[in-house]
Amino acid sequence: MGTESFGKFQANVTTEQGFRPVPNARVRITYTGDPESTVEELTTDELGRTPVIDLQAPPIDYSLDPAQEAQPYSLYNVNVTAEGFDSIDVDGAEILPDVTAIQPITVRAVQGAQRYVIPPHTLFGDYPPKIAEAEIKPTSESGEIVLPGVVVPEFVIVHDGPPSDTSASNYYERYSDYIKNVASSEIYATWPASTITANILAIMSFTLNRVYTEWYRNRGYTFTITSSTAFDHKWMRGRNIYDTISQAVDQVFNNYLSRPNVKQPILTQYCDGRNVTCPGWMTQWGSKALGDQGMTAIQILRNFYGSSIYINSANQVSGVPSSWPGANLTIGSRGDSVRQMQEQLNAISQVYTVVPTVAVDGVFGPQTEAAVRAFQQTFGLPANGIVDLPTWYRISGIYVAVTRIAELN
Repeated sequence: MGTESFGKFQANVTTEQGFRPVPNARVRITYTGDPESTVEELTTDELGRTPVIDLQAPPIDYSLDPAQEAQPYSLYNVNVTAEGFDSIDVDGAEILPDVTAIQPITVRAVQGAQRYVIPPHTLFGDYPPKIAEAEIKPTSESGEIVLPGVVVPEFVIVHDGPPSDTSASNYYERYSDYIKNVASSEIYATWPASTITANILAIMSFTLNRVYTEWYRNRGYTFTITSSTAFDHKWMRGRNIYDTISQAVDQVFNNYLSRPNVKQPILTQYCDGRNVTCPGWMTQWGSKALGDQGMTAIQILRNFYGSSIYINSANQVSGVPSSWPGANLTIGSRGDSVRQMQEQLNAISQVYTVVPTVAVDGVFGPQTEAAVRAFQQTFGLPANGIVDLPTWYRISGIYVAVTRIAELN
């Protein structure tokens, strides 16, 4: 490749039902376009994860400079086989330098091999620009059904094509997984942290506007959102995400953008700012330049959407047993919230055995702190042993994922 830049790669293999890790899965990595050239062969551990390895990638300048024409990521194919499950092929995993590409692989009991062909990143490929819409939908006078409050859904149903394409499939995606996928498809994970957060907030606010206004259902469709850039955002089934984006989504996943005296999340539209211009909207490359200047996420957003926009948070998260208690749980905390969190950790520990079981006594002691820390390390959160909002909802989400199989039976 003529470069000594490297990105990191890790595959994460879980079951389709029950979100259980798959140990001893074999992961073979080859160069895209040369499937006989094995780059690495890896095996998953008890968490269903491969070791983190280095893979060659283009120089980082390619993803930081809008004037660059060269592809800023390298492409690899990933083949996964595990006893008792279908084999999975991912063609075109995108490796950026200096960040970790996380390849989620969901396997199912044998029905037939699956193959995902990942299209180019939206900042590099050729995609239709967003068709402009009003950022606030006129719902009050239309009689349309809207939710009584802003709710973060457990799942969104993604229509993998334009709305009118009846041949396109619909997919149930966990909300945070959907946001991580879209952000990884639409911005570069090498960008400044504040730029990444600003773009994630715009993606989430747009998505929650679609949820809140039931935009597509009110038009007779059965899905929440599409994968067409002309209408919504680009979601790519089977693609890898990145550690910088995943961590940012976990930190702000129940947030959205508001304007004064407007209940619905703002439909925050944007364009790349290089191939397409869009006055009054955020541009992705423009947001990168402002991040380089040291602007915070909200400063970046206000630069494009005006000073009246602010970050709001949804108190209700669908599908989780109980809402955030409102304050961090840490050593010395007591009560029902601690007890519930202990029960959830114990259920998780039955599947993810690196998380130790704890006494369910409603008292946050050293044993509970150790379990929380192990959970955070396992799921990519800052391992401080404190149950803050991101940790609370991640525990709840993993608990629901690993226990739902029992409900389905």
